[in-house]
Amino acid sequence: MTRGARRRVVMVSAALWAALAGGAAMAGCGDAPGPAVDWMGCSKERLMLGGSDLSGSVLARAIMSGTDLSGANLAGADMQRSELVRTSFAGADLSGANMEKVLASRADFSQANMAGVRLVKAEFQRVNFTGAILDGALLSGGDFNRNDFTGASLTGATMEDAVLARAVFTGATMAQVVLTDAYMEKTRLEGVDLSTAVGLTQAQVDHACGDAATVLPAGLTRPAEWPCPQDD
Repeated sequence: MTRGARRRVVMVSAALWAALAGGAAMAGCGDAPGPAVDWMGCSKERLMLGGSDLSGSVLARAIMSGTDLSGANLAGADMQRSELVRTSFAGADLSGANMEKVLASRADFSQANMAGVRLVKAEFQRVNFTGAILDGALLSGGDFNRNDFTGASLTGATMEDAVLARAVFTGATMAQVVLTDAYMEKTRLEGVDLSTAVGLTQAQVDHACGDAATVLPAGLTRPAEWPCPQDD
């Protein structure tokens, strides 16, 4: 390779790295909240954005830990790989949002509308989904260890290959939910009708926790150990 060719390769590589590193700078990090705002890669921590209209916004790779987005409109937002530690989305509209590979810990999605949301390969630890609407949501391959889905609606949700260890689904609506190969160690299923669940096996049931009100698909039986003792 000639010296000129090597120089061109170096220049192209440098330009590519600059474009990647400067993604946040190219986004409108200083723009006010509004529909379709571009905050890709921006730091938006500990802000008060409750009730804001961020529909169709670009929040991919944004850091939004500690931010209050309760009651906000985030319908159709692109939130891939964003960071949400103790972020509040209580009562927010996240319908159709793309939250693939999002990292969240102790975030609050209670009573949120998350119909059709994409949570593929998301990592959610001790997240609150009580009373949330997750109908048709895609949670495949995600880690939802110790998440609380009490009273949530998950009709038609797909949780194939998801980690649901010690997650709580007490009183949730789970009609036609897909549980193929989901990891369900100590998953709480008290009062849940799983009669139309897809992919649920006896082995999963044996490792999960239910009660007399838990309805299983035909051919599956309640373990003698049910109900499981409460734990932390």
